[in-house]
This record gives sequence, structure tokens and C-alpha cells, in this order.
Amino acid sequence: MKLKLFSSLWLLISLGLQAQTPAPALTLKASTDHPDALYKVGETATFTIEVLQDGKPLADGKVVCVLSKDGVQPQPPQTLNVKDGKATVIGKLEEPGFLLMRATSDKASTMAGAGYDPLLLKPSMPVPEDFDAFWDAQKAALAQVPAKAVLTPVTTGVPKGVAAFDVQIDCVGKPVSGYFGKPLQAKAKSLPAILHVHGAGVRSSTLGAVSWALNEGGMLSMDINAHGLPNGKQKEFYDALAAGELKDYRFEHNQDREKIYFKGMFLRLIRAIDFLTAQPEWDGKTLIVYGSSQGGFQAFAAAGLDKRVSFICAGVPAGCDHTGSQANRISGWPKIVPNDAEGKPNAAALQASRYFDNVNFAMRAKCQGAVVTVGFIDTTCPPTSVYAAYNALTIPKEIHYDTLAGHTNTPAASKFMQAAALKHVRENRLK
Repeated sequence: MKLKLFSSLWLLISLGLQAQTPAPALTLKASTDHPDALYKVGETATFTIEVLQDGKPLADGKVVCVLSKDGVQPQPPQTLNVKDGKATVIGKLEEPGFLLMRATSDKASTMAGAGYDPLLLKPSMPVPEDFDAFWDAQKAALAQVPAKAVLTPVTTGVPKGVAAFDVQIDCVGKPVSGYFGKPLQAKAKSLPAILHVHGAGVRSSTLGAVSWALNEGGMLSMDINAHGLPNGKQKEFYDALAAGELKDYRFEHNQDREKIYFKGMFLRLIRAIDFLTAQPEWDGKTLIVYGSSQGGFQAFAAAGLDKRVSFICAGVPAGCDHTGSQANRISGWPKIVPNDAEGKPNAAALQASRYFDNVNFAMRAKCQGAVVTVGFIDTTCPPTSVYAAYNALTIPKEIHYDTLAGHTNTPAASKFMQAAALKHVRENRLK
């Protein structure tokens, strides 16, 4: 009797353990038949989806694929049969842009992008006729505010040989708030300058950026936070702002070019440049603006608004082609132009966004050069939008692309940006 009871109990335990055992994990990977994922308009692209189960090719199964024009105008889903761990789907574009393939099976998914003559992408709308007049008025208003700066020495966490400061500079609205570093005992008019700008979010300036002060024989290095906030506070301070008054800052007053949030952010850029170029150690010719995502947005804006900028490094830049809908294309973060109930873009926001578009800043950039990075499966700052802005640059430029990267700077992309910035410094030192 006891043996029978024990056997029954063991059977129940075994069944329970089996019920709790997770199903074999699926992993999906995707690639294009061109290693560089670049195609001519009208050319067929073949996407291969690799389906693995616990690391081994899935013998048979199904995967659902959706092709779209970089996230807009999706085609009907296609259900593909998986054989020996693989399935394929074909597609093409009849215009410059990106064909995005998204595949799903169970809870696993993957994406791949095919670029169709992306260097031929054009602006979706022309520059507003009063674009320059608008920004001249903003800069004139900024010039009426004295550039009073308060520098507080910082010693903790600072590399040896660097003098570092918390810097607060008066501006229109909120102040410029950042960390500034320079080599000790630097000579007058001897140093290039670099301004580091932030991606989206709410946080302190980054003290670690002052380490750039030791690069290439010495630099003036400044890192500013995007919102003019005090630096070095506890995480809870920034979290509260992110959940409160700054929660939706990217949409704030998006129908009014005079009040749109990014106007203040871009004026702080100019004021930070005022500060850097006023330093007695500045060499008078080298000023780099360096950032990614929203920081890339700011880099383009700085190049278009301030002739003192000599070079920009814009990683996976936001702020590109806000008016993409007018050319049946996708736009990038911050998606500042909402659609109404009928799916049509808000007319007022569409008009206001044109004064804050990288495409239009790019056309006005007069700096010595620019580098940009892009990911072919970036759904935050889609490659279609990034190339629209990149193509509008009329200065020496170079783009680094990662075919299977989303919204990130890969190690290769980061190395590309850093190398370009330092090369610019070296070349300017020889002039």
C-alpha cells in the first residue's frame, strides 16, 4: 500500500515538473542576400530568416513576415514554411528608401533592412522661407542675456592633470548646465574644444566626458545635460522630473514654433558654444559637437545655427525629416507631428516642426565636416529619415552604417565617431 502511494506521488511530482519545464526556446536571425544590404531601386532583395530551437535548426515550422517601407505602408503578413531552420521572403522598392522585414514565430522576432539607393533620398519638404529670419530672431534674443557663468571646482572623479568645474551659464529660460574640463597649465589659444550633448531622457551632465581634455595633446571638453538641470543629484531627483514635468517634453508646445521645447535646448547649445569660444585657451578654429540620438539632433542643429562649429559627430541622429509623411515616408524621433483621428498629420505641428528639422539644419551647415552613423533596423530613428538629413549636408561628410543594428552605436560606430573627431583635431592643428 505504501509502495503504491509512493509511486502515485512520484508520478504526480514528475508530471508537475514536466508541466513547469519551459518549451524549447526559439531564436530568429535574419540577413539579406547582399552582404552590404544595399540595392538599386527596383532590384529584388531576398531575406533569409534562420530559425533555431535551443541553438539547433528548427526542422519544420512557420514564421510570419511583414514587409514595409521602413515601418510605414506595411504589406499583408506572409506565413512562411520553415525547412531545415530557414525560410525566405522577397521584396523590392521602386523608390529610394528602406525595405524593412520583420519576422515573428512564437514569442521570438527579428528584423532586417534593405537600403534602396538611400543616397538619393531627398527632403520631404522645402525649407521654410522665413527659416533664417526665425532663428536670427531667437539668437538676437539670446544675445540680450549676458553670458554670466558660475564655475564650481570639481575634484572627485577627475583625471589627473585636468581642472574640472561644474558650470552654470545664464541663458534664455533655463541655464546651460554642464561639466567643463581643461588641461592644467594650458597655454592661451592652444586648445581645440569639444561639446558633448545628450540623448533623450532626464539626467545629470556626465563628468566622465572631461577626460577628453587629455586627448590629442589637450582639449577643452564640456558635457551639458539637455534640460538645464542641476548636476550630480541623486537618481531619484531626475526620475521624478522624468515622470513629472519633463515626462512628455518632446511633444511640449509642438504646434507653436515659439514655444516648442527644443527651441530652448538649441539656444543652450549656442550659449555653451559662447562659453567655450570665450575661453582664453581656445585655439579659435576647432569646435566639435558630439552626440547620439537626441545628441545627434543637437549636433545637426549646432552646425546649422552656429558658424563657430567646425565639425559634428552625429550618431543615429533623432530630429530627421519630421515632415516625412508628406513624401509617404517615416520620420524619426521625437515623432513631433501627431496624426489626427483620420490618420492625417496635425497641420500646425507639421508647420512648426520644419523649423526644428535636421534636414533644414543640414542645408545650412558650413562646418569643415560631419560624420553620421545609422542602423538599418533602427525603428526609433529610422534609416530613411537619417539619410534624408545626411544627404542634405553639402559639406565633406561620411556615414557609417550597421546593417543589423537598431537604435544604438555599435562598437564599430563609436570607434568611427571618436576617430573622426580626433582626426579633425589633428588636421586643424596643422593648419
